[in-house]
Amino acid sequence: MNLKNKTLPSLAILSGLLALMLSGCGGDSASSEVAIDNTEEVQEYYRTFKRPPLELKAQLASGAIDQEEYNRQMESVEPFYQFKTIEDLPEGLLWERGEGLPEIGSSEAKKGGTAYGALQDFPRTLRRVGPDANGSFRPYILDDVAMRIARRHPNDTSIGPRGHYYFPELAEEWAVDFENKTVYVRLDPEARFSDGEPVTSDDFMFMFFFFQSSYIRAPWYNNWYVESYTGITKYDDHTFSISVPEAKPDMNSRVLDLIPVPEHFFKELGDDYVERYQWRFQPTTGAYVIKEDDIKKGRSISLTRQKDWWAKDKKNLRYRYNPDRIHLTVIRDIPKMFESFKRGDLDATGLVNLPEYNYEKLPDDDPDVQAGYIHKVTFYNEIPRPTYGLWINTAKPLLDDVHVRRGINYATNWNRVIEEYFRGDNVRMNTTADGYGEFTHPTMKARPFDVDKALAEFAKAGFAKRGPDGILVNDEGQRLSFTLSTGYRTFQDMLTIVKEEAMKAGLEFRLEVLDGTAGWKMAQEKKHDITFSALGVSPEMYPRYWETYHADNAYDVPWLPDGVTPNPDRKIKTQTNNLQSVADPELDALIMAYRRSDDAEEMKKLAFRMEEILYDNASFCPGFVNPSYRVAFWRWVRYPDDFNVKLSASAGEWFVSWLDQDLKKETLEARKSGKTFEPVIKVYDQYAPQSLPEDASLARNAP
Repeated sequence: MNLKNKTLPSLAILSGLLALMLSGCGGDSASSEVAIDNTEEVQEYYRTFKRPPLELKAQLASGAIDQEEYNRQMESVEPFYQFKTIEDLPEGLLWERGEGLPEIGSSEAKKGGTAYGALQDFPRTLRRVGPDANGSFRPYILDDVAMRIARRHPNDTSIGPRGHYYFPELAEEWAVDFENKTVYVRLDPEARFSDGEPVTSDDFMFMFFFFQSSYIRAPWYNNWYVESYTGITKYDDHTFSISVPEAKPDMNSRVLDLIPVPEHFFKELGDDYVERYQWRFQPTTGAYVIKEDDIKKGRSISLTRQKDWWAKDKKNLRYRYNPDRIHLTVIRDIPKMFESFKRGDLDATGLVNLPEYNYEKLPDDDPDVQAGYIHKVTFYNEIPRPTYGLWINTAKPLLDDVHVRRGINYATNWNRVIEEYFRGDNVRMNTTADGYGEFTHPTMKARPFDVDKALAEFAKAGFAKRGPDGILVNDEGQRLSFTLSTGYRTFQDMLTIVKEEAMKAGLEFRLEVLDGTAGWKMAQEKKHDITFSALGVSPEMYPRYWETYHADNAYDVPWLPDGVTPNPDRKIKTQTNNLQSVADPELDALIMAYRRSDDAEEMKKLAFRMEEILYDNASFCPGFVNPSYRVAFWRWVRYPDDFNVKLSASAGEWFVSWLDQDLKKETLEARKSGKTFEPVIKVYDQYAPQSLPEDASLARNAP
């Protein structure tokens, strides 16, 4: 599955805002002294692995049954991997091909040219999974480029009788069997990896082995690919089925979003996976590859479009992925990145998402904008919102006190941030799951900035007196002071406002600004006090809670056998998305009920109750959401008439733009001669919410 919480942190989203086009795949080959062939191990795993039913695991953990009884009951569990023939396919399946959905992209799009973008950090690995893989470069090799079985249509977001509407990528067709909680897939026989190997059912069989393996050192994947699927059946080289535990309203998404793992490439998967595959390019089914010569460590990395890409003529893909090459230069300093864009060295920038750049450094009356050389666009999208806010680590001293956490919420002045820093463009986030329609809590509001309420909460925690510098102290002389870290250097000035306002309530934030990858690494290793960050979210029907809030993602063994009493010997679990170290037995039970439920109304009630518990816990201080994104680009970068798709999170995510070399030549010559064009400053609000932020400087002229 596209690893949606993917742990897709919004470091990845921010990176998409700083460069024009998200793209590609790639790698460098790495040598190894010891050859490994895991064929026998994989086949033995296929033969023996059984998925423990969740209820049985819970009984063992609670002490209701012993290990002997657990083993006895496991004997009757069906193997996870099954092999049948094409004659065994059920009769009467309703096969779908995504027909009738509108085409994505523009028929006017041109192939060719080199797109120039920038990265703040050089990627620490080309692995898609494991330590350091979940950083800002991942969309370029996975999230936005790898082909899924099928993909949710980004403009037709209605919900049909079998869930969201999908168009085929790797699949030729599929069938959804709600009664038996199974999705059947027929692969396109033309589907190929970039090294020429065909995509087959075996690559999806191996996908489960890979993600269930401890070799990859990725606990989230290990759990997800066991807990979320009950089995896979191979019928022939291009036909298989995958079953899930519950027939949820979006059951088709659980399977169709899956991405194959090339079995032939990972023959050497073993204990040294992290080192062995650190700089090896995983063959992709997508349009772009990374060649060894195009990796200039610490300086740049380039992506090359496959001229013979197997999917280049497929509907919904043929007008996308247009540049022949995408060159990404590492520019760590944000002002220098902007200067590079203004010189024309970069084709586009998302820095105009920052008010300082949109209103001051590239205002609408900028000479290059008024001359029509640089275009500015605001695009309103319709997606669940990244969770920007303060993530408070409850495993840290003092922060384990709920009154301290509630005080921090009251002492954080997001309204001033929104009004002054964002110039009123953003709005306050209220829950951990804004933007999910009927699944978002209908009445919950985030705690407002209130010095008196903050002081009252801090006093309950023993911090009732101010020291000589105005910071609260307790009777032991401890100061109410915490490190506030972030991997978003672009938001440093914003966090300075947060720091200044918190001091009014006697709270000190010591700001620690890291590069993107280091900031996210610190948070996943749970070394932070408080981190300002966000998790990227996919346009799913309903929010997830297990990854971020279940105790299994906070501690190795969170509870004693009674399931309620904290285990005194428990250890923090790293490399998970439970950044707050939340462990609450009631919340755990609700999360598991939510995961098992296939009733939408019940799921809504459970989601609302979980949000209420999380509000009381106060370990997440909701920040802000932006109902749109901005991009500035040179005149030679072209977009479709409606600019982008409803579900896009950035201008480059869906690869609908293209380069016009004739316009580039004309524009560069015009700058030299002084010739000008009509300015282009547009707002595309066809997908905007009913209530828009007021912005008198922008005219609404969407097509």
